Amino acid sequence: MKNKKYNIIKFVALFLILSSCNDILDETPDNRTTIDSPEKVAELLVGAYPDAAYVSFLEPMTDNAGDKGPSAETGIDVATTLTERMYFWQDINDVDVDTPTNYWNRAYKAIAQANQALKSIEELGGGADLDYLKGEALICRAYAHFMLVNIFSKAYNPSTASSDLGIPYVTEPEDVLLGDYERGTVENVYNHIASDLEEGLPLIKDSYNVPAFHFTKKAAYAFASRFYLYTAEWQKVIDYSTLALNGGGAAVLRDWTNEYSPRTYSEQVYRYTSSTTEPANLLIVSAESLYARYFYSARYQLTSAIASELFFGRNISGNFWSFGVYGSSDLYYNIPKYQEYFKVINQAAGTGNTYVSYVLLSTDEVILNRAEAYAMLGQYDNATADINTSLSVKSDFYDPSTDELLASDIAFIYQGLPSAMYAPFYNIPEESLPFIASILDIKRTIFYQDGLRWFDIKRFNMEVEHKDILGNSYLLPKDDLRRQLQIPEAAQSFGIEQNPR
Repeated sequence: MKNKKYNIIKFVALFLILSSCNDILDETPDNRTTIDSPEKVAELLVGAYPDAAYVSFLEPMTDNAGDKGPSAETGIDVATTLTERMYFWQDINDVDVDTPTNYWNRAYKAIAQANQALKSIEELGGGADLDYLKGEALICRAYAHFMLVNIFSKAYNPSTASSDLGIPYVTEPEDVLLGDYERGTVENVYNHIASDLEEGLPLIKDSYNVPAFHFTKKAAYAFASRFYLYTAEWQKVIDYSTLALNGGGAAVLRDWTNEYSPRTYSEQVYRYTSSTTEPANLLIVSAESLYARYFYSARYQLTSAIASELFFGRNISGNFWSFGVYGSSDLYYNIPKYQEYFKVINQAAGTGNTYVSYVLLSTDEVILNRAEAYAMLGQYDNATADINTSLSVKSDFYDPSTDELLASDIAFIYQGLPSAMYAPFYNIPEESLPFIASILDIKRTIFYQDGLRWFDIKRFNMEVEHKDILGNSYLLPKDDLRRQLQIPEAAQSFGIEQNPR
């Protein structure tokens, strides 16, 4: 397929003009040459992370969401429309916070800042003293494009990636009003991501005052672990996961059993996105978002049936999960993960902006990435060891002397699983299938309301069935085109080709 050229820059430039930026980017493009020191480049990179929610529009699309009925109302019109349309896999063109359009905008704004940082580093002469900033900028650019292509394009498949529509991979600063960019293909985007990732990784240094808000070495390794999981390069997944875990076992995971379960709801919420007290958090972003106001009350979220499936029963260790489900009924069932930070803009009027912290990368994800790679390579004992480590801090009354699973236990528990249930671009060996299924089930519970379930559904091409309160069934079949969210309407108006429907 021949790549077509588009004027994406018109849309991005318009967004940059209308959106608030930090002090550096409030300057016009021609004045950006004033970024004349490493300190200013570092300040620029603070904004090179997509500061927007994706959980808000991805979670309702998954099998983690059900219809709680019309009595479940958020009182927030945007949220009501958003969750309903996403639950039924419909396109939405709203530009408010928490929407796909907002994520597109903020991700390309982050990319613009990463590109400006790279240009400024070049103008400063580069060199070893600036390499750590270059490394962060490259990884930031790779990450933002990775998220965009996995939301707005088809899942990576090497046999079709050269023809599947990608997203524009922008590598130049936004210093002209009109510039031609290619939407390109998924293959092209993934090649660019791999190039930026592999160039940036050796340059990363741990030199941040608040490491969890930057690509430290461990966070960068965690991103590499996820990237190579999606491309099925199993040994790289194992290598980078091991580096991200840095020799740590259960001690570096989120300990729901001992650190969350005994605490109050508000204490659990605080710890979940803590940049200092939670070792599992490798990368966090603070995003303008209303999600903390409605994630527990939205109609299309956690129902009693799904809560029973995910949290109330025993996991494969034979123990109950340590997660506390809060709320007086399924109208308000939720897991304590989100709270709002209100930044006052006008004290007298009581107006301001709402922010929510989101965990983008964690050791909990990394260890299960490694378990999946082990399973695909036939290293079932290693896969089982990682599964046991994960379960040990997520299960009530876990006793390793009696509760540790053997590889044969997992094979027995998941025997007879239909292979057609999962359809990634690669073949899953019959012996590996029970381990893949167990990992996906564990991830579904652990990462409830984190948005990661959608990426697994898409990566494994799983069917999703939703039902409304009347019992009507709605199916998202394998290979359905609605799995790639529609390109924002405003971007289409500037020449970006829409996704087929």
